Amino acid sequence: MDSYLPKILCCTALAFSYAVAQAEEITITDIAGREVTVEVPVERVILGEGRQIYLLGALQPEDPFARVVGWREDFSQADPDSYARYAAKFPELEALPTFGGFKDGTFDVEQAASLNPDVVLMNLEAKAATEDAAYDEKLAELGIAIVYVDFREDPLGNTIPSMRLLGQLFGEEEDAEAFIEFSESQMERVTQVIEAEVADDERPSVFVDRAGGYSDDCCMSFGPGNFGEYVELAGGSNIAKDIIPTTFGTLNPEQIIAADPDQVVVTGGNWDAYVPGGAWVGVGPGADLDVAQAKLEALTERTAMTGIAAVENGNFHAIWHQFYNNPYYFVAVQQLAKWFHPELFADLDPEATMKELHERFLPVDYESGYWVTLNER
Repeated sequence: MDSYLPKILCCTALAFSYAVAQAEEITITDIAGREVTVEVPVERVILGEGRQIYLLGALQPEDPFARVVGWREDFSQADPDSYARYAAKFPELEALPTFGGFKDGTFDVEQAASLNPDVVLMNLEAKAATEDAAYDEKLAELGIAIVYVDFREDPLGNTIPSMRLLGQLFGEEEDAEAFIEFSESQMERVTQVIEAEVADDERPSVFVDRAGGYSDDCCMSFGPGNFGEYVELAGGSNIAKDIIPTTFGTLNPEQIIAADPDQVVVTGGNWDAYVPGGAWVGVGPGADLDVAQAKLEALTERTAMTGIAAVENGNFHAIWHQFYNNPYYFVAVQQLAKWFHPELFADLDPEATMKELHERFLPVDYESGYWVTLNER
């Protein structure tokens, strides 16, 4: 038996040498334009937002939590339906240490350091708060890199670079490119038709009611970015694009009534953690669409919807709010296009696209429930 020991030690040494050789120090440029030097593939990661798992899930569907050592506690509250499905398949996620946010100043640097992460992934929107609180300096002193990604502030501009960035960090470049190819090809199924077939005067006017029913106030919406841009790509005309100068903002009821939109799109989700029993429209994976449709119809009774064309003609819809915050936005653009121009997109099936997305790239099974319309009353 002892004669085998040198061989075992030799093989072990070779394996160790191979593993060391596989590690490589590279300098990447993150979405904030910062040069960051990291050793790849990274092995220990803190997610500065729990919903970054939407990105990791598409890169590592076999186990998106394998390298996650901690995360911000927002996924279970902002998207509890998806969280439940991930937790059912990957129960270990419930034991992950959770953090407060950088933006609200509740992030615990000492707790983060105790987990010995290689990288903290941060959303671009938190950059100013991160620097104001000197979190970046404190983490740098501990040898912990911050890498910024973005799939909310400018999803059309930054999601694909963010996916490529994560592909570099995790050594999953081929999977990242496969996802990007799928995303771009699905988007082109809409944009090529709109560019060829829809003149400016044929675009329906659209009001996007961001998180409609979440509060009694009306009405949060999107300017030229995010869902506002999705509307334009899908062949609509966002009524807020010249009123709200940035991605997020608010319209008053008088502005909506005066614009008299042809279509209304409410973004919705299950927000019981924030507004228990609220008037929000609970679309999402596995949603009860009869309940969602009833809540959607109730939103037509608000003052801001008085007499507008979208209510009169039934072009009043709800779609999953988290499309604003994940790399699956191309599915939302497909569904919007089908609502705005049904005659041009009779053969387009956004639900089939969502199913294929899950089957090819995501760790959880597809369940319907991501949108509902009053046109189906």
